[in-house]
Amino acid sequence: MFKSLTLLSRVRAAAACVRHHSSLTAELMENMDKKATWDRFYTENNSRTPTFKNFEWFFGFESVRDFIMPLLQHKCDPGAPLRVLDVGCGTSALGPCIYRHSPVPVQVTCADISPVAVRLMKEHVEAKAIQPQNVSSQLEFVELDCTHLLKHLGSGSVDLIIDKGTIDALLRSKEGKGKAGLVLRQCLKVLRGSGSLLQFSDEDPDARLLWLETEAQEPGTMAADVGMQEVGELRGMYYYCYQVTPRSIKHH
Repeated sequence: MFKSLTLLSRVRAAAACVRHHSSLTAELMENMDKKATWDRFYTENNSRTPTFKNFEWFFGFESVRDFIMPLLQHKCDPGAPLRVLDVGCGTSALGPCIYRHSPVPVQVTCADISPVAVRLMKEHVEAKAIQPQNVSSQLEFVELDCTHLLKHLGSGSVDLIIDKGTIDALLRSKEGKGKAGLVLRQCLKVLRGSGSLLQFSDEDPDARLLWLETEAQEPGTMAADVGMQEVGELRGMYYYCYQVTPRSIKHH
């Protein structure tokens, strides 16, 4: 169930929040659709500190757990773990936190185009020996270009997809707008009929809702409904959760 929420106090309390524009040069922002950009970014970012530290776009897990966890419990199928996909995961702790805190069994796949980010996260999780709340849960990190999700995951195979800033990065890069639409359509193709895509973004609803609705109507794409809820304000910026669901399933 996707509840209507007012400003979340957790957003203000999120210590790990990082405004994505502030850490990127103009050159990097123009090339956020390129693999080499992210390899360089995560290599340099990791070299700045003596120990590994997760890098969070916008905010961390605590800011949005009330959007994610109820959906997992609502979709719970006792027959098999729910499959969760974090697209463009980078070195965020979002995927591992879902794995760690979900009371229902989940298979969390954290996918990123950068092998540097994937390697760093694998090493971090192994070093921390993170354990799931549900012993049947699984966690994996894969190097994957999210414009080719269907080829790697298969049609109708995912219950919940999380996008925290990936589409934003593509839309704001010089040559990434076409890739952004392709990633969205790939997400809809790998999503189960009962599944949901959650996009966390700071883009104004007037612009993002129109873009989502337009892209979701492309030929060969599963018909979908698009909704929006406000996540909250942090450091003068407002953030939103855009939920995309197959039209055959009605959420109340």
